[in-house]
Amino acid sequence: MAGLASAVFPVVKMTIRSQIFHHFIAAAGTALALCVCTTVAEPGNAVPARLTSEAFPGGEGSVKFTPFASFELPATNLPESQRPLFHAGKALANQPWIKAPTATDARDGLGPLYNARTCLGCHINGGRGPVPHKGDEAIFTAILRLSVPGEKDTVRGSKPEPNYGDQLQGQAVALSHQLRGKIPAKNPATNPEAPPEARIYLDWLEKTVVYNDGESVTLRSPRPRLEELGYGPIDTNVLFSLRAAPAIHGVGLLESIDQAAINALADPEDRDNDGISGRVSQVWDFERGVTVAGRFGWKANRANLRITTAGAFQGDLGITNPIFPGQPCTALQRRCQRTPNGNDADGFELPEHLLTLTVGFVRNIGVPVSRKQTAQSDLGRTYFFNAGCAACHQPSYVTAPRSGDLAHLGGQTIWPYTDLMLHDMGPGLADSRPDYAASGSEWRTPPLWSIGLSAKVNGVATLLHDGRARSVEEAILWHGGEGTAARQAFASMGKYNREALIAFVESL
Repeated sequence: MAGLASAVFPVVKMTIRSQIFHHFIAAAGTALALCVCTTVAEPGNAVPARLTSEAFPGGEGSVKFTPFASFELPATNLPESQRPLFHAGKALANQPWIKAPTATDARDGLGPLYNARTCLGCHINGGRGPVPHKGDEAIFTAILRLSVPGEKDTVRGSKPEPNYGDQLQGQAVALSHQLRGKIPAKNPATNPEAPPEARIYLDWLEKTVVYNDGESVTLRSPRPRLEELGYGPIDTNVLFSLRAAPAIHGVGLLESIDQAAINALADPEDRDNDGISGRVSQVWDFERGVTVAGRFGWKANRANLRITTAGAFQGDLGITNPIFPGQPCTALQRRCQRTPNGNDADGFELPEHLLTLTVGFVRNIGVPVSRKQTAQSDLGRTYFFNAGCAACHQPSYVTAPRSGDLAHLGGQTIWPYTDLMLHDMGPGLADSRPDYAASGSEWRTPPLWSIGLSAKVNGVATLLHDGRARSVEEAILWHGGEGTAARQAFASMGKYNREALIAFVESL
């Protein structure tokens, strides 16, 4: 653990990663299952004493969640001089983009193909995006990634589907689409407008899990169904991955964690034989032109917030920018390529200063303070550690020093409960779609902070990468692979103890 000055927990003797966990370092991530871990702590082992700082997961920037919970409030310690820029960036993230060309050249250029008109159209109030529960509702605040088997693409992370690329867009700026809500005629001679790529629906499969005490839980998993393909047949070997929009609060703090601290937790060969082999993802940095560590996205496939934000503008809204200057059209989508764009004099629809403004907004969203602890949630904290959940959902970090406009993000004790690394979650959660270093069954550990506020923020309490879990309990029960032993530990508890662990997680 040399060099990990970010530790804030005292030394605790546990069987979980005993060679590494002298100090329970915490890391950060973006959201998936709960206890991605295997080895269960021995009964009676010490649980780290609660620290005062745990009540403020976002450090000095933690924000209140009363009277209204929100994941788009500025961090409390954001300097007053930067607040006007924060709110300008927030307005831009809420701004609906429109079809080009128009006289309003500051916000035209939507599409030609897109999934949403605004950034916060998917990340509603900064929170998670819902996935439809009914099979006749097309998805809107989630995306469907595509690829085909074959040699990995070093730059894009996977091999795109030839006709449809690496992501399906379910909407288009075609007037006939807007008026009728249907894909227009595919014949370019009768309709030169670019149609949406497809309608995406979800069919849900269910299974029941029964505890030893007789209690049962129904789990569900989605199966994408495509209708009205707009650009011909799709490859028969295509690989799908449904991705729900994650919450975006606290990501500036996650970005501020020293990569060396994350690297020190990695154990790709599982040399300590604890059943956990966390790996640091390796992805392409589109600005520097080199391979670097990834930490954002469900499979940690983005290097930093700037690339993450720019990629969402291009892939989800069809807005070109300095990092991703091309339209979201494949080489075979000629009508899409011929659609007028909203590029300004600099050659982009989103110029550099507006990209910077949006990134600044996202980077400075505060994390709500934790909920008041009860006797039950305090007991659940003990079960959380004893079950081994902290082996991957690392509790805390001290962020690296930062300077200038980012100084308020540095030196903060934060409690995200994640390690930002890839873990094999087993076949139950696998999408079979590789993405850069991540295999088809590997996912990045998501942060757990503010998880209990999700429903209050925007009514969406679903979890995991595809929104299949409707509760913390369901998310835990989906754990496989490296999370099997933790799931088994949870399942073997009595009902009150299970509810106590859940209460603790929802208080974070």
